[in-house]
Amino acid sequence: MTDGGYPEVASPPMTAIDTRSFQRIADLMRAESGIVLGEGKRSLTVSRLARRLRQLKLPDFSSYCDLLERDDSAEERREMLFSLTTNVTRFFREPHHFDMLRETVLPPLVARARQGGRVRIWSAGCSSGEEPYSIAMTLLDVMPEAASRDVRILATDIDARMVAAARDGRYRMTEPDQIPANARRTYFETAQGSPDLLLVKPEVRALVHCTELNLLRDWPMRGLFDVIFCRNVVIYFDGQTQERLWVRFAETLSPDGHLFVGHSERVSGPAKSTFRAGGVTHYVKAPSGAKQHEDTL
Repeated sequence: MTDGGYPEVASPPMTAIDTRSFQRIADLMRAESGIVLGEGKRSLTVSRLARRLRQLKLPDFSSYCDLLERDDSAEERREMLFSLTTNVTRFFREPHHFDMLRETVLPPLVARARQGGRVRIWSAGCSSGEEPYSIAMTLLDVMPEAASRDVRILATDIDARMVAAARDGRYRMTEPDQIPANARRTYFETAQGSPDLLLVKPEVRALVHCTELNLLRDWPMRGLFDVIFCRNVVIYFDGQTQERLWVRFAETLSPDGHLFVGHSERVSGPAKSTFRAGGVTHYVKAPSGAKQHEDTL
């Protein structure tokens, strides 16, 4: 018998999941993270979770669901969540956002910081860190002394493993143009003995604070943000959850704050009236009705 009370069996190839088990996993994913697993994700669910079944020596997905639903299986539910979360990212993804950040969004924020003011930027759904470090590099292009001012970038993700990778700041380069040449020269160093492994320089990492956060749970940050990047994250939630998140982002932005979303995402629901279009998948919060909170970041 295994520790979980299930009989030890040979490790068969997991190629299918019964409808009831798939629905149980989908319900758990939605409850834990808000992510919706539609019928089109059935094969992905099998391919991503088959390894867990083999490691746990479980005979089928029904047995795995029984394990997940136990009160003492919070850690395994986290493993399920990490396995089914999609982490697709790259440096300077959707470059028009970084052009807008450099040319329009940052100049007044830099001026404020140089006069002693605070500036806060949030990368919500940061994956392995490419997005927040791209933000930091863009900031350093226009404000080389940013680390000595009251300027911070918060990077959060639901996946603790991705947060750890972001904090580590090590990236293996598989394509020559993965990072623009100037950024590569200025903000990275090559790992000794591994020419294809690049390390984010300390002055870039100093601007970024990486931590685990589930967007559906409480947000411990009490200060307002000037810029929020939440791109290709909300698309995985149902419409109702999306609308609630847009409202929460609006409440967390400062007056005239900026929200960048993914190429297939649009602000919807009650929050829509709070924003005006600032560009392609870029929104600006109207200055009225903003709440003030004590800064704790």
